[in-house]
Formats: sequence, C-alpha cells, structure tokens
Amino acid sequence: MWKLQKIRDGELLRLALSGRIEREHLAELQEILESEVKTEAVVLDLDAVKLVDQDVVMFLASCEISGIRLENCPGYIREWISRGRFEGDGSPPSEKLWN
Repeated sequence: MWKLQKIRDGELLRLALSGRIEREHLAELQEILESEVKTEAVVLDLDAVKLVDQDVVMFLASCEISGIRLENCPGYIREWISRGRFEGDGSPPSEKLWN
C-alpha cells in the first residue's frame, strides 16, 4: 500500500510518497507528475517510502534525469539509482520512462 500527499509551498510542489511503491502504482504517479510538472517545480519526498521494486527505481532515476528533485531518498534507493544510471557500455540510459 502506498500514499501520496501534495504539499504546496509557493511555486514548489512537494509530493510526499509513503509506503510500498510498486510497478502497478507508476501509471498513477506518472499521470500526477505529468499534470503538475508543467505548472510548477516538483520535488519527490521519499522519506516515508519503505520498499520499491526495480521498475520504480528506474522511474525515479528517469524523474531525476528529467529535473525532478528526489529528497530524503533512502540510501538503498540512492545506491540502486546510481548503479542503474548507466547502461552496460557506460552510456546514459537511452530512453526516458516518461516525457
């Protein structure tokens, strides 16, 4: 189970995620981001995230590449993002997960 809380602070929108986030939640999260990113700066606050799967790690890496800040990112998620940031030949990922 996961939850998302929107917190507006001036021109910044903080999306506080909590719980266990899995691939099946990405479509909803992506939809929210696509609607909000066009109008304000967005930060994903991962402080209360307990568990993610590999697809979510790839999604978070894509968010960061696209300019969305990740705050309070648990160490294990940060490590997985760092490890997965480059493809086998050392080049950056060729496709974003969302536009």
